[in-house]
Order: sequence, then C-alpha cells, then structure tokens
Amino acid sequence: MLKETYPYYLANAPVSANADLEVTNKYNGDVATRVALADAAVIDQAVAAAVDAAEPCRNMPSHARAAVLQHVVERMKQRHEELSKALAIEAGKPIKDARGEVTRGIDTFRIAAEEAVRIYGEYMPLDISPRAEGYEAIWKRVPVGVCSFISPFNFPINLAAHKVAPAIAVGCPFVLKPASLTPIGAIIIGEILAETDLPKGAFSILPCRRDGADLFTTDERFKLLSFTGSPVVGWALKARAGKKKVVLELGGNAACIVDREVDQAYAVSRLMMGAFYQSGQSCIGVQRVMIHESIYDEFKSKLVAAAGQLKAGDPLDEDTFLGPLISEKEAMRLEEWVAAAVEGGAKVLCGGRRSGPFFDATFVENVPHDAALSCQEAFGPVATVEPFHSFEQACARVNASDFGLQAGVFTKSVDSAFYAFNELDVGGVVINDVPSFRVDNMPYGGVKDSGLGREGIRFAIEDMTERRLMVLNRVGKRPQ
Repeated sequence: MLKETYPYYLANAPVSANADLEVTNKYNGDVATRVALADAAVIDQAVAAAVDAAEPCRNMPSHARAAVLQHVVERMKQRHEELSKALAIEAGKPIKDARGEVTRGIDTFRIAAEEAVRIYGEYMPLDISPRAEGYEAIWKRVPVGVCSFISPFNFPINLAAHKVAPAIAVGCPFVLKPASLTPIGAIIIGEILAETDLPKGAFSILPCRRDGADLFTTDERFKLLSFTGSPVVGWALKARAGKKKVVLELGGNAACIVDREVDQAYAVSRLMMGAFYQSGQSCIGVQRVMIHESIYDEFKSKLVAAAGQLKAGDPLDEDTFLGPLISEKEAMRLEEWVAAAVEGGAKVLCGGRRSGPFFDATFVENVPHDAALSCQEAFGPVATVEPFHSFEQACARVNASDFGLQAGVFTKSVDSAFYAFNELDVGGVVINDVPSFRVDNMPYGGVKDSGLGREGIRFAIEDMTERRLMVLNRVGKRPQ
C-alpha cells in the first residue's frame, strides 16, 4: 500500500540519500515504510537554494502561481485514496476521517489558488494637511522571503497545506519539516509539486531529527517561522528565532457550553465528534463540557450512552471511529492523568481504560480545576463534564484557562451567543457547534498560550507578506 521507501525533497528534487527514518503503522506497530532523513548540511543547502529562488518566486505572475496550486488540487483528487490510506497507516487516523482530511487539504490548495490572483493593495490620499497637498500614495503586498515551516503529526496533510499553499500563492520559497512520526503525506505533496514549473529551490521537504533541525529556527536567512505543535516547544522556538516573524498555532483545552433548551440529540452527536474525532488528537478537540444544571443529569447520561457506541479498531476498517493514539506512550500518559484526577475526587462516567495505544472514549466529572486533565492539553479521547448555574459563570470557566484557541456554545439565545462572542478570550467562538469545527478559509488561531497569528489562506498571506508603500508628489513641489 505504501512504497518501500520515500525520498526527501531538496530544491524541488527527490533525494534518496538513505532510508534511516522508520515510519510505523500506528495500529499494529509494524514498520510500514522508510524515509530519507536530512541532516544539518542538507538543511543548509535547502535554505541556500530557497534564497536563490526568492527573486524568481517573487516575479512569478499570479496566474502562474495559481496554476501551480490548481495542479496540486487536481493531482490530490486523483490520488485521494492513496493519500487517505497513507494517513490511516502513518497517523492511525480512521479511514473515513482520513478521507475527510484529504478533502480539506484539496480545499486549502483550491482556496490558495483563488487567493493568489487577488492579493490587493490600496490607494491612499495624503493631503490631510496643507503641507501634503499634491502628495498621494499606493501600497501593495510583497512576499517576506524564505519561510521555515514545521508541521505536526495529527493533520499531516492539511496542516502542511496551510503553510505550503499560501507561501506558493504569494511567492515565498520555503523549507518544510514534517513530523517524523507522519511524514508521508507531506512527501507526496512534494512529489506533486515537483511536477510543476516552480523555480528551482522554491521548496524543500525535509524530514529530520529534532536535534538536527536547529536551522529551521535560528537561520537568519529565514524571514518567517511558522510552527504548529505543543506550547512548550513553540514558545521555546520563538525565544530563539531572532529577527524573523513567528507564527505559532499551539495547543488548547477547548471548552463547550451546553445551555438549557438546546436540541440535546444534536448537541450530543456533535460532542461525540468534537471530543473523540481522531481519538481527541486535535488542538480544538472538546476537552471541557459545561452543561446547564437544569439538564445536567439527563444530558450527561446521553453523552455516556453515545460514547459507549463508538467502535475502536483498525483505522482501515470502514466502521472504525476510534483509532489508536499516535503512540502507546501518549495513551499511558492519558491513563496517568485520569488516575490522578480520580485520586483528586473525580469520577469516571465511562471509559478510562487503555489497551496498548488505544484509549476508550472517556467522560469524567468532578475533576479538580487544577488537575492536568482540566487545565492542560489532554490531546486524547477524554473530556470532563461539569454543571453551571448561569451563562456568565460558564463563560468565566471557559476563560479560566491558560489557553484560548476556540470555544463552542450550544444555545437558542441570541443574547447568549453575542455575550460569548464578546466575552470569551479565545480566537474563535462557534455557536451551536463544537469548537472543533473549522472551515479552511476562516481565520484560525489562538490567544494566550494557544499561539500567535492566524491561519486560513487570506490571513496567512498577511503574515507572509509586507506592505510596501510608494509616495508620489504629483506636482513636484517641496513640502511646506
């Protein structure tokens, strides 16, 4: 199903330098394929090639950049099932969810193709006082230059696409480090990009070990670093990034408020997806559920019943909903967090059991607010539940977090919806759905420990460009 080996991509070309990186099937632990690993010398070559490509990339007409992106769209459509099965194997993502991610990746490149031909500027009158009479200005956006991208294991195709696609749209050459646990999707994107007319050096895709990846952060030839991953790593990278722009999409412990008089069946079905999709391995996966006290007992019973119906198993099985976590180590960590919460007075309502890299769909109540299961990022199929008395109290609980990525609110009250929108200290508020909802053209990112900057193609383009101003003295006179 997967090739025996995969190359890395250096300056647009495949290089089968070695087969040192073993990529495992996350379901059974077997080695599924082997991938070439880049060292520091190769990364240095990639950066140098990208610097050489900066001018030709910048000078590509917008229709040509759009054509490259549209080529990726068409080839990903043709290779949809190949990409989906690769995801199911390397990430342990259930095949239906894998197909969904590939479809979203196609959307991301399609949006970028559209945005590539509408990167606009602005005319500005400057005659705001007598001294500036006869002066006017225009500004446009220009690419920042060479970009460094580090993408995570949990959405290895679409989150790589959210970095790669806007860079191509604006004309920024880039070097991408995919997660070592899940590099295949990014490498296949490289294989597709190598079929295009991008200038030599416009892209390199280099799996590498963490201790060899220092240049992705510290090299001053990079003008932007975009990292998606854990807060601990992300903020440490920012501290060492020097003068370059830094965009961080980090973690969360997303909360969802369930108000009184909601459609309970709908809310339960969406919370199953929000909490347990991809075994909870999502920065905006539902981790904290706050339920109005008037419906608390009834609603939590429905949550428990629904969680018990979810099937765990082989990600390639069409009926599987819960796949393995990315590693047994992560499942063991989650097991420890649940045990610590119980020791602190919490009660497991369902689940709570581990089998190898699998962890049951789990709801826990009475979790101490200072327990890791509540205040840190669980990144697994576990959610806490608690009642609330007033909507204002629930919003205060949402905000009582170091994170602020997205929050969900189920309510029939327009006033409550706008109260949440105005008061919740998060990057996005999703009304009548879970915080896990994302469409790939919307601004996406967080505040507090959840990061800096925004993804979503048009918004990523803002970070990957600078405004350049031209002032014109129409009459040739000197200012007063």
